[in-house]
Amino acid sequence: MDLNSIKNVELSGKTTLVRVDYNVSVKEGIISDDSRLRATLSTISYLRENGAKIVLCSHLGRPDGKVVEELRLTPVGNRLSILLNQPVQCLPDAIGGDVRDKIHSLKPGDILLLENLRFYPGEEKNDGEFCKLLAEPFNLFVNDAFGTAHRAHASTYGVTALLPSYAGFLLEREVEMLSQVIQDPKRPLAAVMGGAKIGDKIPLIQNLLSKVDTFIIGGGMAATFYFAQGLSVGGSLIEENYLDLVKEILLEGKEKGVKFCFPSDVVIAKNPKAGVEIKICQANEVPHEWNIFDIGPQTIGEFGSALRGIKTVLWNGPMGIFEIPEFSKGTNELAKIIGSLPGATTIVGGGSTVEAITSIGLEEEFTHVSTGGGASLEFLEGQILPGIKPLYK
Repeated sequence: MDLNSIKNVELSGKTTLVRVDYNVSVKEGIISDDSRLRATLSTISYLRENGAKIVLCSHLGRPDGKVVEELRLTPVGNRLSILLNQPVQCLPDAIGGDVRDKIHSLKPGDILLLENLRFYPGEEKNDGEFCKLLAEPFNLFVNDAFGTAHRAHASTYGVTALLPSYAGFLLEREVEMLSQVIQDPKRPLAAVMGGAKIGDKIPLIQNLLSKVDTFIIGGGMAATFYFAQGLSVGGSLIEENYLDLVKEILLEGKEKGVKFCFPSDVVIAKNPKAGVEIKICQANEVPHEWNIFDIGPQTIGEFGSALRGIKTVLWNGPMGIFEIPEFSKGTNELAKIIGSLPGATTIVGGGSTVEAITSIGLEEEFTHVSTGGGASLEFLEGQILPGIKPLYK
């Protein structure tokens, strides 16, 4: 199904509510990473060039329906003004008479930024009255916030019943690239899965099992896979509630001819802290009081070999605790390998994986780096996200 695109609507003179995902880290008024702002610039520029009156809205943090001074969006608006080379007026509220007056006074090409939507309890509750107040001053709605598309909130879902609704370029790109993986990928297709726990990845693995040619499993979740096969993993976390499901996945994968790759050697320590003693051992020889915190050098080479000739890679989840130098090599080296695969479509989903490749400056080496953590996960599981469903033609 195709999305209703902003390219298919007359924008000149239209007062347009644009949902963006500017949920960024702000410390003492400084934004440490403005990539989420940059990701929306093409949509904002298109709206501006086509004469729309632009009002942006977003959430920031978790203020739980109360005003929290540290979570105001003013620093975001200030940074956005620099990126756009145009003033972005930040309002102290998101609804109300003063807001309506400011919106009604806009000229084509002007840009406003509403205050943090989650200062209002009605936002997360998708309250009908809040939806009406939010939508009232506008002619149409544009959703460019893929990162929140899995939430049925007022600004992502509720307003779509009140306004003609369209997809922005960022959201269109996300849907296009992630759909390609699950509907029509270039083959062979490999899924690289990592992260600390397997519980939140089970639906994704199950959905991909009939689609992928190769599964590469790393991160803490590999321990549960090993334990399900009768191997010792020392003191590493085992999610016993999922052992039967893991066994079923391995059996089904074997029946479907899916190749599973697991770490052959691992980096271990007694505690996940910088500066601790580390060792490298075979994955099935982890001492009792030690834990697996990264994949080892032999495994990095083996995973690289398994990826040779792969034409589509979906990567979700780091190979170790990449924030700690002692346990970062597996993720960093794998990022270099995937990013340099010749002729391959490489897609990264999941907040921690994106953070990892961004921290080493490799995001430009990938075909697509998703802006959605939970949203990309649920989309790849095959779910129809509430923020996207109303945008289909």
